[in-house]
Amino acid sequence: MSMNILFMGPPGAGKGTQAEKIVNKYNLPHISTGDMFRAAIANQTELGMTAKRYIDEGGLVPDDVTIGIVRERLSEADCQNGFLLDGFPRTVEQAKALDDIMTNLSKKIEHVINIDVALDALKARLTGRRICKDCGATYHVMFNPPKQANTCDKCGGELYQRKDDNGETVESRLSVYTSQTKPLLDYYQQTGNLVNVNGLDEIDIVFANIQEALGSNS
Repeated sequence: MSMNILFMGPPGAGKGTQAEKIVNKYNLPHISTGDMFRAAIANQTELGMTAKRYIDEGGLVPDDVTIGIVRERLSEADCQNGFLLDGFPRTVEQAKALDDIMTNLSKKIEHVINIDVALDALKARLTGRRICKDCGATYHVMFNPPKQANTCDKCGGELYQRKDDNGETVESRLSVYTSQTKPLLDYYQQTGNLVNVNGLDEIDIVFANIQEALGSNS
């Protein structure tokens, strides 16, 4: 049975943790947009070299190049029995292009899993992160606080908040995600593939619910 999964979720939803659990449980390649670009560039494919020119110039890679790179990656042997696709598509136009790719490969996206977390909870998660300046250890003021305020448990270094974790930046990131993603969620809702999983539950409960959505909770 193939397991072609599209994985979605906002910043701070715990998507990375769950993606790792999924790929380990089901032995699937985890394919993200960044990974695809890096692989295409490393392999010096024609599309990879085209993408590199845009990236080197600080520009956005056009849709037709991105879609071509996705097509190349999903055609590779390690995707024969399924994959976890993360970070693509980002627009309804890209979603329709992905449908065409899958049709040409005689495959289909069987599952669209969306880790759903209320915006207020996401703000608390993202603005609460603190990082050690010396060793890079990560803490959270609510969920994983250091034993001593603003001091790393591991090395005693000072903790700081990343600029993109401050309230105003977080608000902007979440606003952009919401405006971009809602049409996509509506699109996959109409196809009948979308399953929303509550990302506020405990990590193991979230994973159990994902497994149930995938038709397996063993």
